[in-house]
Amino acid sequence: MAAEERERLEGALTRRWLDLRDHLDERSRRLWLAAEARSLGYGGTQFVAAVTKVAKDTISGGIKELAGETAPGGRVRRAGAGRKRIEQVDPELPAALDALVEPVTRGDPESPLRWTSKSLSTLAGELTARGHPVSDDTVRRLLTEQGFSLQANSKTLEGTRHADRDAQFHHINAQVKAALAAGEPVISVDTKKKEIVGPYKNGGREYRPRGDPEQVNVHDFIDKKLGKAVPYGVYDVGANTGWVSVGVDHGTAAFAVNSIRTWWNTIGTATCPGAAQLLITADCGGSNGNRVRLWKTELAALAAGTGLTITVCHHPPGTSKWNRIEHKLFSFISMNWRGRPLTSHEVIINTIGATTTRTGLKVKARLDEGTYPKGVKIPDRQMRELEKTRLTRDPWHGEWNYSLHPPTTPDDPDMPPEDLDSS
Repeated sequence: MAAEERERLEGALTRRWLDLRDHLDERSRRLWLAAEARSLGYGGTQFVAAVTKVAKDTISGGIKELAGETAPGGRVRRAGAGRKRIEQVDPELPAALDALVEPVTRGDPESPLRWTSKSLSTLAGELTARGHPVSDDTVRRLLTEQGFSLQANSKTLEGTRHADRDAQFHHINAQVKAALAAGEPVISVDTKKKEIVGPYKNGGREYRPRGDPEQVNVHDFIDKKLGKAVPYGVYDVGANTGWVSVGVDHGTAAFAVNSIRTWWNTIGTATCPGAAQLLITADCGGSNGNRVRLWKTELAALAAGTGLTITVCHHPPGTSKWNRIEHKLFSFISMNWRGRPLTSHEVIINTIGATTTRTGLKVKARLDEGTYPKGVKIPDRQMRELEKTRLTRDPWHGEWNYSLHPPTTPDDPDMPPEDLDSS
């Protein structure tokens, strides 16, 4: 039976069953279901049983009655008769099930909605072993009646909440408004989740011909030739545009700042030709973390190369989801490539570049094939020199808010990293 035909028959049978079942007695329902099954031919009994949730034996008995194999008539039980529910026969069953799942119940035990991590078959097996023989379906019904349901993880825990978290948000907002009012560029930056390149399953779904899903590998082992893609994003707050550098090496601070440099040389200079300052909002961790020395050193080099004063405002720890780039750029990229295998860097670049929104977001992407070694160490002496000559900290939480300035004289050092050791 074709899928479309089966779907049509299921819908028609369901409508007829819902219309008639409450108006028929036990025997009439049995005979009606039997007639439906016989009209469908081979497999009809199983099909009708699956749609109506009536036991196959009941339908088979009705077919025998219709065929004259059993005496017509049969008994019709009074309302409320028939097999009793298992919890009436075994009153201790609900308590036994609750005691079984309670030690592994997730969430607030006082909540009306609770959920368990044990499968239905495991619970049914353990109950049977304890003297309460029961099926998977009955366990499902009992759990539903007791307020359980299947639940996925929910990202809500942020760790320790800093006392000045909200005040820092207000500070960032004030800085952004002031910069935009002055016509200076403001960008939000971050690294998107690394993606393995190749014919691998990608979360989500997209429309395709029925029965023709995209074929992907059954495993997620990284292809050594294709490797991973490291997207680093730059979202221009004032222009509502995005830039994504897709790296093929390591997602270091040098890669992050080079992505900002590429954005500025490609788009930023044309958008804000007379800019004297660049405001960057970022989270507190990763390659652009507020404690990463290489991040500050590379930004100082960028300031020297562009002549811009680069001001950075970090979101407090545990609040990266509030970074504007997450919900203004990255979320739409993820929606655009949902259900689509990222089979090559070209596919990734083109898919990112095709991301748009109804509010006018436009995105450009470029592959960065540069190498960015890990383990670059910035010596204490170099950091002291940077703090002394090129870095100023804001009076309000200078560890989160600071500026890197271009050299005041042509002889001022650009201060590149000196050696490779440990990050």
